[in-house]
Amino acid sequence: MKHSIQLRIAMIFVGLMAFVLISTWCVNNWFLEGFYTRDKVYILENAYAQIDQVVAEANKEGKSIIHYYRDSYDPDYNQESPVQKMFRVMGEKYNLMMVLIDSTTDEALISTTGDQQFLKNRVDAYIFGKNPPKANVLKKHDNYIVQKTYDSRSDSYYLDSWGYFSDNKTIFLISIPLASVRESVMLANRFLAYVGFVALLIGSLFIYVTTRRITSPILQLANLSEKMSALDFDAKYTGTEEDEVGVLGNSMNQLSDTLKDTIGQLRAANEKLQKDIDEKVKIDEMRKDFIANVSHELKTPIALIQGYAEGLTEGMAEDPESRDYYCEVIVDEAGKMNTMVRQLLNLTELEFGNDRLNQDRFDLTELIRGVINSAGILIQQKNANVKLKDCGSILVSADEFKIEEVITNYLNNALNHLSGDREIVITAEDNGTEALVTVFNTGQKIPEEDLPKLWSKFFKVDKAHTREYGGSGIGLSIVKAIMDSHGKECGVRNVEGGVEFWFTLDLQKE
Repeated sequence: MKHSIQLRIAMIFVGLMAFVLISTWCVNNWFLEGFYTRDKVYILENAYAQIDQVVAEANKEGKSIIHYYRDSYDPDYNQESPVQKMFRVMGEKYNLMMVLIDSTTDEALISTTGDQQFLKNRVDAYIFGKNPPKANVLKKHDNYIVQKTYDSRSDSYYLDSWGYFSDNKTIFLISIPLASVRESVMLANRFLAYVGFVALLIGSLFIYVTTRRITSPILQLANLSEKMSALDFDAKYTGTEEDEVGVLGNSMNQLSDTLKDTIGQLRAANEKLQKDIDEKVKIDEMRKDFIANVSHELKTPIALIQGYAEGLTEGMAEDPESRDYYCEVIVDEAGKMNTMVRQLLNLTELEFGNDRLNQDRFDLTELIRGVINSAGILIQQKNANVKLKDCGSILVSADEFKIEEVITNYLNNALNHLSGDREIVITAEDNGTEALVTVFNTGQKIPEEDLPKLWSKFFKVDKAHTREYGGSGIGLSIVKAIMDSHGKECGVRNVEGGVEFWFTLDLQKE
């Protein structure tokens, strides 16, 4: 993070504090003296206005301000009058040195605790022009002047207000000593620098801690957004703030939940769509294989039928024995074609779920025994030795007709691939949870890579698709479809001495 919010806020705060401190220092340095002076000028003007009101009241009574001031004291009560209190407060509160002179009687009233001789000399200098000091006039009114004066004797500056009151006979001088404003400004600025430096350190530490509390939940939200961008919607904002950051965190939590649900739905829809696409591709491939396999399987019997039919038409079999042979071939090949077409129709109905199951309760052992008996002639023709390991009565729940077809296909498949001792062993047993049927035949083992392919339509281990066994390659596909419709398993494995096919069924519940 090149420029974090915490660093930027801290820098802004420190810069703002530094700006305030520097600005205060500059204002003190450049404007404090003028402000101080203007404030003192205002005090002098205000003092003149208050005293002039007292002078006006004294004139109404036909007295001078000096006599009015003295006569206001009541010796019986031994307390100062309001006029005397006013003069005293001015002197104490504002450090005013005042002298009032009646020009008609030359009487003077000095209300100050300062140097009285200094005030008399200053009046003489202003009124009578005796050695006037250097002065800078600040304000000039009709009856008086306010000026800044430097006194070389005390090396000090004073603000002096002098002139006449509104009765035009009372001369006055009001003076305020000016402290060394420049020295005071420098002292104040130095103190401000010390205080400002300490305040800057404390403030920086405070803003660091404060901004950390502010930016910590923001960083948490940033980490949360990164996890959300990586599709990790289990991460949640755990802050307890109730401010804008807390509202944003709760909104992101709601957004995370919404995205999780939406993306989950999209994934499910995509998976379903992918399955549909895969199924479509699979069906297309199956359709191509089906057409190719059907064409291959039908090509030979059609060619034979066509050839023998043409031979009959052209009179190649004139004797009865030859005609009978030609007709037997045509009937045999037509029967094979009919059997394959019926098997294909049956398999199609099973694969598309159009052939409904008729669940029934029957004895599996008796069914196997019946299939063996029905195939007795074929077993004799194949010179096979078929054994049934009778484990007693096994009651199962299934479609009896379709299970009979499964057993028949397994038995025919075993008869077509017999070799060696030419033995077939059929076993039916109850393993406690389900019934297990196995059909073993002696013969050559099936290559391991071909075992999963046996259940595909028209697949034959004989890659040349010879007609040695007369099978169409559909029987095992029908077995697989029947067992799938029952929701049960079937399979094949190589065992010692030959190959074993098997399937399972549900036992009949009491």
